Amino acid sequence: MKRAIFVTGTDTGIGKTVVSGLLARYFLKKGGRVITQKWVQTGSSLPGLPLDIKTHLKIMGKDKNYIKSHLDDVIPYVFKFPASPHLAAKIEGRVINESKIIKSFKRLSSEFDYVIVEGTGGVLVPLNRKHLIVDLVAKLNLSVLLVAGNKLGSINHTLMSIEALKKRKLNIIGIVFNNMPGENKIILEDNCKIIKELSGEKVLGVLPWLKNRDQLYTIFSQFAGKITEGS
Repeated sequence: MKRAIFVTGTDTGIGKTVVSGLLARYFLKKGGRVITQKWVQTGSSLPGLPLDIKTHLKIMGKDKNYIKSHLDDVIPYVFKFPASPHLAAKIEGRVINESKIIKSFKRLSSEFDYVIVEGTGGVLVPLNRKHLIVDLVAKLNLSVLLVAGNKLGSINHTLMSIEALKKRKLNIIGIVFNNMPGENKIILEDNCKIIKELSGEKVLGVLPWLKNRDQLYTIFSQFAGKITEGS
């Protein structure tokens, strides 16, 4: 395996899925064998592939056949209830086993040049009653790409996420800011500046709020090289 990147966020619903798909598309265009992974998917009550993986594949220009033989490893755990992994598992009478996730990750790592892992929620989300997702990231020593939902309140959420990653001595590749709709432009611009100054971490780029994924990729590809350098 050449590279594995863990994509986490400052919160849920702030663009991790789209950024994961964009990054996978970038590596595909570079000629690598690429796959995405979601260790725990919650809130998936519909039959078929969970929405996040579907989104990855759509952005990558692939269909479900691309991951057909790796499906169990791509999504080790899927739960119906839209909640933190520990709670979603409890409701279904199941327990999330770290060793199962690690084995799935390593199998994908042995077959692909790039494995892009999308986290569930934020940095300190619990996998079970004893361990957080970030603890598993640290155990696997993955480089981390932080997606920040750029809005009022982003400073606090982003700095706390960075502190949690630094505490575990993880390599932070940098921050991608995803602009939230309807936010004040002055706040959006200042968030990037003050977070960079206070954290000392790289601001890799800023994505506008766009539904057109091709337009988003054009913007993303302009700074995606910085992500590969930092990982």
